[in-house]
Amino acid sequence: MFIAFDNSYARLPPRFFSRQALAPVSGPVLMKLNLPLAAELGLDPEWLGSEEGVAVLAGNRVAEGSEPISQAYAGHQFGHFNPQLGDGRATLLGEVVGPDGVRRDIQLKGAGRTAWSRGGDGRAAVGPVLREYIISEAMFALGIPTTRSLAAVATNEPVFREAVLPGAVLTRVASSHIRVGTFQYFAARGDIEGVRLLADHVMARHYPEAGSYEAFLAAVVAAQASLVARWMLVGFIHGVMNTDNCSVAGETIDYGPCAFMDAYDPATVFSSIDRGGRYAYGNQPRIALWNLTRLAETLVPLLADDADEGVKRAEAVLSGFGAAFEAAYLGGLRAKAGLAGDVEGDDALVQDLLRLMAETEADFTGTFRALCDPGADPGPAFADWTARWRARRAAGPALSEEAMRAVNPVYIPRNHLVEAALKAAEAGELGPLDALLAVLARPFEARAGLERYAAPAGEGERVLQTFCGT
Repeated sequence: MFIAFDNSYARLPPRFFSRQALAPVSGPVLMKLNLPLAAELGLDPEWLGSEEGVAVLAGNRVAEGSEPISQAYAGHQFGHFNPQLGDGRATLLGEVVGPDGVRRDIQLKGAGRTAWSRGGDGRAAVGPVLREYIISEAMFALGIPTTRSLAAVATNEPVFREAVLPGAVLTRVASSHIRVGTFQYFAARGDIEGVRLLADHVMARHYPEAGSYEAFLAAVVAAQASLVARWMLVGFIHGVMNTDNCSVAGETIDYGPCAFMDAYDPATVFSSIDRGGRYAYGNQPRIALWNLTRLAETLVPLLADDADEGVKRAEAVLSGFGAAFEAAYLGGLRAKAGLAGDVEGDDALVQDLLRLMAETEADFTGTFRALCDPGADPGPAFADWTARWRARRAAGPALSEEAMRAVNPVYIPRNHLVEAALKAAEAGELGPLDALLAVLARPFEARAGLERYAAPAGEGERVLQTFCGT
């Protein structure tokens, strides 16, 4: 089959990437194929599932029109700058323009060493690959901008980490894989022309309405403010919000030790490598602004000929993040609580709910979903709050229970269910994975017989840490 690649990033100057030879694996076997996404991309699912298609998805064969490259970027990792990171285990096969007219990257993750591997093996294990598949597709179903997973292929080769693990390759689809760290790569080298070329590329691809670099920065700030607010509204914790994991397209990218919160606590951390809690749930808005400030620093020379004036303009744009985030986040909280309009006291009411949830270790998803039912009763500890809330909804304006159910999911990728599915898959049993994915594809629709997917972990099921997999 011919894939209609149109590789705009590969047409940028050679210093933006390295040409990449693929490293074949011995026995690729297709574990998962995302049929709806294949159709969205204009790809033939039957061909993708064929021996030839699986060879492409495993990195054993280069499809016609593909120009495999690994992208250059830098990044702040837990606040410490590394001027040269790059795609250490990812290969961009190319870009396709789907029937909907949208341009998307198709990338292999775990397909072997690249020019940026820094001594690593460039491979991925089954567990982390399927974790990204599960959570990225769940995020898509929840309506949150995200990279997506087209396929997962088992390599039947070992990957050596703390233990010997079965290997796999993920085919990831994104609006692009350009990061804040991509801009930092050129800025760190004093390559202002590189920053300019990259900014022009991103503006043409993602923000064609931006008529200036200042407007471009403002668009990225707005996209990130909206994105992180949406994370917070479903209890999602990214876990590694380094600048090289911050997409300028406003998508969630790089699902490593990510997780969803059960008991509400703003200090929640799952990532095994986030020992200081830098990327805790409640810190995510502050870190997003920190990352955007790093982007703004790279753009200062483009904002004005005078450096001081460029800084002033950058600061003015960044100052808008707080209001944009608060509007999206508080507006989302009010909708989750069924409060419409702009009524004084509503924000305090929902903040009081969160305070009670933290004090009682209430389940984040379950508590909000419970409010959607007639006669909702979150429990004795919430009795006074519930009386105030009912009085407010009765006074109006208020959303219907149906509208509340549309923003309060029943099902999220609860950590214990994800871990159980991954362990089964590593042992060759894909049934639990398939069942979980089917539930998560319709997160807002309660279905009989699926109660265990909506319940928080039991005492012996709790997952306290998640791992990156690199």
